[in-house]
Amino acid sequence: MNDDKVYNIIIVDDHALFRNGLKLLLNKSTKFKVIAEASNGKEFINLLNIVPVDIVLLDIQMPEMNGIEAAQIALKNCPNLKIITLSMYGDEEYYYKMVNLGVCGFLMKDSDIDEVFKALNSVIEGKNYFSQELLQNIIKNIHGNNPDEIVLKNLTQREIEIIQLICQGYSNIEIGEKLFLSKRTVEKHRANIMEKTNTNNTASLVMFAIKHNIVKI
Repeated sequence: MNDDKVYNIIIVDDHALFRNGLKLLLNKSTKFKVIAEASNGKEFINLLNIVPVDIVLLDIQMPEMNGIEAAQIALKNCPNLKIITLSMYGDEEYYYKMVNLGVCGFLMKDSDIDEVFKALNSVIEGKNYFSQELLQNIIKNIHGNNPDEIVLKNLTQREIEIIQLICQGYSNIEIGEKLFLSKRTVEKHRANIMEKTNTNNTASLVMFAIKHNIVKI
C-alpha cells in the first residue's frame, strides 16, 4: 500500500446536509478526498464513468435507484471498487443482500468521524469493516434462531480456527504463519469453508460466523 496515495471518495446519499457535513470532515484528512457527491444511485453510476474513485460511501434507501441496485451495477463494472454502506436502524433486512453483492463494510450513519476513518483505513488495507453497533443489531435480530447444526457439524476444528482468524482480519499468509500451514493449504481450506457455509466473500463469511456463534463480538 502506498502511504502517499490520496484515496478518492464519492458520497452517495439523498440528504445534502449529511453529505456536506461528512465531506467537510473527510476533507480535513490528507489521506482521503471527497471528489464527488450523488443524491441517488443513478447519479452515482453516471459519476463512475467520469471520475476516478477508490471508495464509495453509499446510502441504502434513496430515490431513483437505491443502494442495493447501485452497488450491484457498480461492482459489476468496477470489481475492485471499495463500497462502505451507510446504514440506519431498520436497514437490517438489506445487510445480507449488500454483503452478498461484495460491499466491504457497514457504518451507522450516526457514527463519529473517528469510526469513519477507521472504516476507510480498514477497507484500503483489504479488510472488511462492520460497526459494533450494527453487529449488535444483527445479533439482536437473529437471537432465538436455531443455528444450522448440519453446516456447523460439517466444519472441522481446523476450519473453525481459520474462520475465526479470517474474522480477525488476518490474510491467508498470516493465517498460515499462525497455524504452521502453507499459503496454498490455507487457500484450499478457505475454498472448502466458503462452499460448506454457502458464502461467496469474506464479509458474508463474517456474517455467518457471527450468526452461528463461531466468533463473539
